[in-house]
Amino acid sequence: MMEDSFVLPGDTVGSLEEFVPGDYTYAREGMIFATTAGLVKVDPKTRSASVIPKTNAPVKLNHGDIVVGEVIDLKDSLVIVSLAFKKGYEDRPISDEEATIHISNVKNSYVKDLRSLFSMRDILKAKIVDERQMRLSTGDEDLGVIKAYCNRCLTGLMRKEGKLICPNCGNNETRKMSSAYGLGVV
Repeated sequence: MMEDSFVLPGDTVGSLEEFVPGDYTYAREGMIFATTAGLVKVDPKTRSASVIPKTNAPVKLNHGDIVVGEVIDLKDSLVIVSLAFKKGYEDRPISDEEATIHISNVKNSYVKDLRSLFSMRDILKAKIVDERQMRLSTGDEDLGVIKAYCNRCLTGLMRKEGKLICPNCGNNETRKMSSAYGLGVV
């Protein structure tokens, strides 16, 4: 198989005499086969043959990944988040995946009331701490709310001297803000 050739699952990528199987490939009976649709890539240093996926397959979420989502519900000890995408894969949305942030994973200090740190419709950045139960953490300084809306008039809140102020009605609110609040996903 030529490098940069487009392959489908099950297509031959190379032989085990020439290469070792790389990402998105598997070996059987002396040959290397593709596990996904994509382009064949050969690494001359490791002599590995891989496939670079070219499909809209769902993004795999792993422990330590940074994700962005919207707060859709608040309980006494949980924030429920509808995940939008994984950082680095902004063009491949996550569909129908919900995750939770337990009150113990919000900050590196005691949290008495989640409603003082999060609100419905907040957009936040969090780290996956348990990919099987989809538990998230916002404990790091760069994690937390990156966009918030006024609870009175639904206008986007502006960060001013460490506080969130509504430019429309003047309402002051608090959140567990990311150090990148208002800068988008960085």
